[in-house]
Amino acid sequence: MYIIYHLSSAQEISPDILDAIKVAFKSKPIKITAEEELDATAYLMSNPANKAAIERSLEQLKNGEVILVNLDDL
Repeated sequence: MYIIYHLSSAQEISPDILDAIKVAFKSKPIKITAEEELDATAYLMSNPANKAAIERSLEQLKNGEVILVNLDDL
């Protein structure tokens, strides 16, 4: 089992969160990992294929190569 908490900062870690973890896992061994969350742009740019596609799209936009799509037609 795993639980993910998305917090806007480390300052949001509270006794309530720790208590919820204790209740969920009881006396089982656990591992707690904290990592900085990437924003959407950084996440998309972290994949080389996504980065290339985004850069290609931006270049097309700069060159006026725009395709207008009506969402109702999809």
